[in-house]
This record gives sequence, structure tokens and C-alpha cells, in this order.
Amino acid sequence: MIFDRITVDPAIMNGQPTIRGMRLTVRRVVEAAALYPDRAALLAEYPELEEEDVRQALAFAASNLADETFALEAA
Repeated sequence: MIFDRITVDPAIMNGQPTIRGMRLTVRRVVEAAALYPDRAALLAEYPELEEEDVRQALAFAASNLADETFALEAA
């Protein structure tokens, strides 16, 4: 997959992956997607984002997860 909306620049947010060079990290977009499950509410809260930004942020995060498993303790 091509992540043409994900940028990495050492001068912006200490080199963390951001959306289109803005001071909005992929991590923050993923956190916001979890906080605002209604995509319209998310885009209203972050008007600088576009639907494709959110989609690529989620895909980028998923593609960078390690393929290892963790044992979770029962709650």
C-alpha cells in the first residue's frame, strides 16, 4: 500500500509520522478514531483531516504492528 498522506520529517513532531506534514501525528489520528467512532464527528472535531487521511492513518498503524502475540491476563 502507498501511504502518500503519511509524512516523516525530523523537523516536524520530532520525526513522528504525521498527516500531510501537519503537526498532527498518525498516533493522534488513531487515538481520535477510537474516541470518535462516528467518522463524521471525528472529521468535525478535526476539520483539517480528510476521510483518506484517517483511512491511511489506520492502515499505517496496522501495517506497523509486530506479528507477535501477547498473553493477556483474565480480567
